Amino acid sequence: MNNRDIAAAFDEVADLLEFQNANPFRVRAYRNAARRIGDFPEPLAAYVDDPERNLTELDGIGKDLAEKIAELATTGKLTMLEELRAQIPSGVMALLRIPGLGPKKAAALHKELGILSLDMLRAACQADEVQSLKGFGAKTQEKILAGIDFAAHADERMLWAEADEIAQQLLAHMRKLRGVRQIEMAGSYRRGKETIGDLDLLVDAKDADAVMDHLAKFEAGATVIGRGETKLSIRLARGLQIDLRVVAAESFGAALQYFTGSKDHNVILRSMAKDRGLKVNEYGVFRGDKRVAGETEESVYASVGLPYIAPELREDHGEIEAAQAGRLPDLLELRQMRADLHAHSTWSDGHASIREMAEAARAQGLKVLAITDHSQSLGVARGLTPQRLREQRKEIQRVQRALGDSILILQGAEVEIRADGQIDYEDDVLAQLDVVIASAHTSLRQPREKITARLVGAVRHPGVHFIGHPSGRLIPEREPADIDMEALFAEAARHGVALEIDSHPSRLDLSDAHARRAAEVGCLLAVNTDAHSPEEFALREYGVGVARRAWLTPAQVITAWPRARLVAWLQKRKKART
Repeated sequence: MNNRDIAAAFDEVADLLEFQNANPFRVRAYRNAARRIGDFPEPLAAYVDDPERNLTELDGIGKDLAEKIAELATTGKLTMLEELRAQIPSGVMALLRIPGLGPKKAAALHKELGILSLDMLRAACQADEVQSLKGFGAKTQEKILAGIDFAAHADERMLWAEADEIAQQLLAHMRKLRGVRQIEMAGSYRRGKETIGDLDLLVDAKDADAVMDHLAKFEAGATVIGRGETKLSIRLARGLQIDLRVVAAESFGAALQYFTGSKDHNVILRSMAKDRGLKVNEYGVFRGDKRVAGETEESVYASVGLPYIAPELREDHGEIEAAQAGRLPDLLELRQMRADLHAHSTWSDGHASIREMAEAARAQGLKVLAITDHSQSLGVARGLTPQRLREQRKEIQRVQRALGDSILILQGAEVEIRADGQIDYEDDVLAQLDVVIASAHTSLRQPREKITARLVGAVRHPGVHFIGHPSGRLIPEREPADIDMEALFAEAARHGVALEIDSHPSRLDLSDAHARRAAEVGCLLAVNTDAHSPEEFALREYGVGVARRAWLTPAQVITAWPRARLVAWLQKRKKART
């Protein structure tokens, strides 16, 4: 198990204990441990495997927690968690997937109304029984009812970032086997979908049995659910299914193209092949019984008169027509990212100093970093007053002198768009900042007209450079705000304000569909990490993935611009507002 899986197990323990009304200090111990484990930069399994190291050396991890971490890392299971699950009906715990419904409210629904499933809860809401309970009310009942369908499907898929951790471990495991000539992930994972249902793995090797046997040993607790001559499916203890296909070298490209999908993209490709007297399938491209292509994906596309199409574009969203017309975009690549304009430090809710963040950004190859701690009204994040902003600028200047010209450190702020639509700082304060992000963190469930007006008003404000994580969604916990995106995009394009693609795996906001539409109407985009720790600068890989699915080129993404061009753009907007 990776750190995220261990943290998730501890969070579930905390939920179950809280549901049972256990000692709050015990619940808090597991919550705190889950948070520390999730943020820890090194795999905890390395501690378990190394006799010279001890998990109790880590802050907040005592002997009992260390033993449970070791049990999870080595077996993929936790006896305590299984015992707690057995004590509570499984349908009741499904209630916890409803956004905003915590363990205590779930326990009240179970105890007072005998709720045992999402369907029972839906019926109770429709009968107005929930709103009569103490601590609930009509609005709470309405929110619960709206979240039931969301909860019913919340555990069917995992975030791309979570799947990526497993995929990288899987590839490393499979590459240890001698005789593996080519190996690639396929499916929705390779297309960069924001959530993943399963993992598809293709391997080019002669000995299919050896490959399948090796995959079966990937993880303790994995179950073989199907095996054929060249196919194997296993289910991991955490529920994810992995489908393996062993293919011949001459068919590897065709299989990779076929199993990458999407289905709609492949249907068009097969139709084009048929018009040319060809047949395309997972084994190759054939004219009659003769294979004419299939060793590489490029050969498959060339056989129907197309250039190679990047996996992220294969969704039948116009990529075939663009390829035929020679208009495929030169997609943004991770190596082209030069700046991050959204990062936090210990001045607000970050976990590292300004110098530590700057050094980490520089190590990632970035040339520009903006420290954008929260503004004053966001008290939960220790937002900065104007006085603290002035003090912070002095520290940024000290760090800049120490690091020299290797990275440019800018002072910015993530300024709250308040519920009444006002920007959190006065204009004279904004004028002193190099970068201004306007974001909404509160009152995201306002009516469509009101929350749209808040964001559009921020776009029109002369002090704003870009809008942070515009929709406010959190995958899978919180649906996006009900915003008129067309109105927002039109105003952003008109005023030259950029829109963010927040790279955090639980945000990916704007989404690929919204980012593509924003670019179509002339908006600039900014791919940022929203980093709260040095390790999180690596998250920009996920934002770049969104940008690629949105058909974005480096010219459309300000954080991919050369340093001089980006600084000139920032200064031009700053001069305009002063």
